[in-house]
Amino acid sequence: MHYFLRIKSYIRPYIGYGVLNIISNILSILFSLVSLTMVIPFLGILFETQEKVYNPAPLTLDTNTIKENLYAAISSLIDKKGEIEALMFICILVLIAFFLRNLFRYLALFFLTPIRNGIVHDLRMDLHKKVISLPVSFFAKRKKGDITSRLTSDLIEIEWSIMSSLEMIFKDPIQILVYLGALIVISLELTLFVLILFPITGLLIGFIGKSLKKSSNKAQSKMGELLSIINENINGLRIIKSFNIEDFTNTKFQEESAKYKKVMTSLLRKKDLSSPLSEILSTIVMVIIMWFGGQLVLNTESNLSPQEFIGYILIFSQIIRPAKSLTTSYYHIQKGSASAKRIYEILDAKNKILDIKNPVSIKKLEKEIRFKNVSFSYEKEEIIKNVDFSIKKGEVVAIIGESGSGKSTLADLLSRFYNIQKGEILIDGRNINDIAISSLRESLGLVSQESILFNDSIYNNILLGKIDAKEDEVIKAAKIANAHEFIMKKNNGYQTNIGDKGDQLSGGEKQRISIARAILKNPQILILDEATSSLDSESENLVQDALNKLMNKRTSLVIAHRLSTIQNADKIIVLEEGAIIEEGNHKDLINKSKYYKKICELQNYH
Repeated sequence: MHYFLRIKSYIRPYIGYGVLNIISNILSILFSLVSLTMVIPFLGILFETQEKVYNPAPLTLDTNTIKENLYAAISSLIDKKGEIEALMFICILVLIAFFLRNLFRYLALFFLTPIRNGIVHDLRMDLHKKVISLPVSFFAKRKKGDITSRLTSDLIEIEWSIMSSLEMIFKDPIQILVYLGALIVISLELTLFVLILFPITGLLIGFIGKSLKKSSNKAQSKMGELLSIINENINGLRIIKSFNIEDFTNTKFQEESAKYKKVMTSLLRKKDLSSPLSEILSTIVMVIIMWFGGQLVLNTESNLSPQEFIGYILIFSQIIRPAKSLTTSYYHIQKGSASAKRIYEILDAKNKILDIKNPVSIKKLEKEIRFKNVSFSYEKEEIIKNVDFSIKKGEVVAIIGESGSGKSTLADLLSRFYNIQKGEILIDGRNINDIAISSLRESLGLVSQESILFNDSIYNNILLGKIDAKEDEVIKAAKIANAHEFIMKKNNGYQTNIGDKGDQLSGGEKQRISIARAILKNPQILILDEATSSLDSESENLVQDALNKLMNKRTSLVIAHRLSTIQNADKIIVLEEGAIIEEGNHKDLINKSKYYKKICELQNYH
């Protein structure tokens, strides 16, 4: 329920619609009550159990005078028109009241729709903004499928479980209170007896609701695991087929799906129990009221007349539906609260990579980038150990080393994907923690080993480098990246859709699109992270030529396995287990180094 109350805070922008909804609900309920209460005096006079009234007291807000004047109006109508005509008149009034009731009921739903859809939209936007703003480290321990599940199935669950209950939440309590007020007016004694019965039924409903929330939480977690497996299987389809493990993969998925089925079976059984349980409880309450109320009518000392008792039963029967709906909405809210909890786990996540108060901006790199005694650990494992080096303006500094030596981590620290734990990175003597993150990343350009492309056109993927760029700028960037020629051979040229992750392109083509994007951005500082490691020789030559154009007179940090890509670097830094073991240019290291020379010999490069 705590998370449901938090979601309700999203209603603030739609408070106007909420007020109109409540007003419409009140009018709908009042017209419904009027149509029902008109039956009581009519039955009393029609069956002569109530004396006719001819001299009522002046009409006031007092319930007795209202009742007396109503009796007088019906008495006069019967005397003038007769009982049949009076019955017709009452029926027409009831019909008009029910028409107005349903008109305002529709208006209540009309004003509720923008609230329902608006809250879900705002929640979805906040969740997406949060996901985009969170640091890379947040997702390192989490499965992509689980995150996707929270953005999709959990939000859908909230929309159908909680948002669909808004009508009941806005309307049913008002309806119950208004009808309950009418019942108190008719018979205070009988209504007090009814109020004693409600807490007992509420305890049973609450017990099942808590159990439902627990099962729903398990179900949503299992769905996240299933989506993760599906995502992994699609991404690893080539491996699954090449290793002939389709049956094994299906068996593994079947086991997880069976667990989800078991949890959902338990969940739906508990959910389906809510309607018959509430109906049984309401029927028991109705029977008890009939028994107790019947005794009051038969008791000559009681003030409850037969027609009032019939009217009481009629009005009370109208409370059963909203009470049942309120019970159902409670179950829905408990079920949806499990999804809300999973969503708020993301919304409440702390982003440790934030700007300081009054950060500065980088306009231009003047002198150098300095890694000063930088150390970094991940999950208590030290990845970077007291690294100290500098990159002068316009220099190309290359970092090589075995996998896991910390090369990419240095690039991530410079991009502030992670916070430095010891030491500092300085740009022109200024700590990067003091620089606005947007300004820092605006000055950086990244080309990674895996080309990060989106399911969109080639043109739009390049345009991400500079959103407001003109078409000729995009084409110029593509030409510099050696991409224009292959783009023009595509059926739709620059408007060709490249598919999910750019799968419609070859590895070399994808990488040249990424380089064109970086060229369009025209960053002051360039980071190349294994940009040619996964390419064949022909593609590598084209990509390397594009990279050389990109690095021309630009401050660059190059991470590479292949020595052919860094032979002309101004400085080469050799990492081993997170520490610098050798440093110098290619010629110096070949002559003096043991480790670098060994790498050259293994790659047949001299």
